[in-house]
Amino acid sequence: MRKKQNSYLQPVIYCSFVLLLLQSCSFSDKTTGIYYKKAATESYDMIAVPGVPFYETGWDSTMKARVYWSKFLYDKGIAKNIMYSGSSVYSAYYEGKIMALYAIAIGIPAEHVFYETKAEHSTENLYYVYLKSKKMGFTRLALATDPFQAKQLKRFTRVRIGKDAGLIPIVFDTLRAMQPYMIDPQINYAEASNPNFISIKKRESFWKRLKGTMGKNIDYQAY
Repeated sequence: MRKKQNSYLQPVIYCSFVLLLLQSCSFSDKTTGIYYKKAATESYDMIAVPGVPFYETGWDSTMKARVYWSKFLYDKGIAKNIMYSGSSVYSAYYEGKIMALYAIAIGIPAEHVFYETKAEHSTENLYYVYLKSKKMGFTRLALATDPFQAKQLKRFTRVRIGKDAGLIPIVFDTLRAMQPYMIDPQINYAEASNPNFISIKKRESFWKRLKGTMGKNIDYQAY
């Protein structure tokens, strides 16, 4: 009987461990709220939004959340401009350009929407937006993404961009309140197609991709 009980408990214990691990890798709702309250008193020249792979079935919930969060920040005056970042990494579409097309389609003025298409890892997303923004004359930068990715990039943001760089993780309660007014626009995704696409899985080994995730493959002269 004890062995049978143990067999039932093992999956529960494993799932609990995975849940705790995921929670430890992401900002809590309380911490996310603290970051937003701080950001609400600021006005940033540029908001960096990391990319998400796109497939022809349309944007997924992660991309939609990041784009709508950036719109919320723009509408609130926290973001003066927004730059979406991402190359064609796992699909044949430039993530940054796809997200920019969606941003304009949901009502962010095109003159305040930018993108870059060289980044293949989250550290590069942030750093390449920083380089391109600086070249364009923008100085105050903040990262806007989901709480998990924001926590992973917290130290990198402070070390590579500077302690004055903002961090604005998504407040999901705010997105849920916006949900009845969200639209799923049609875009001409062919505009963002990369005809020379080769998946990063074929171009780089697992270990090289892991190094990239840790910020070891950054081209500091990218822009």
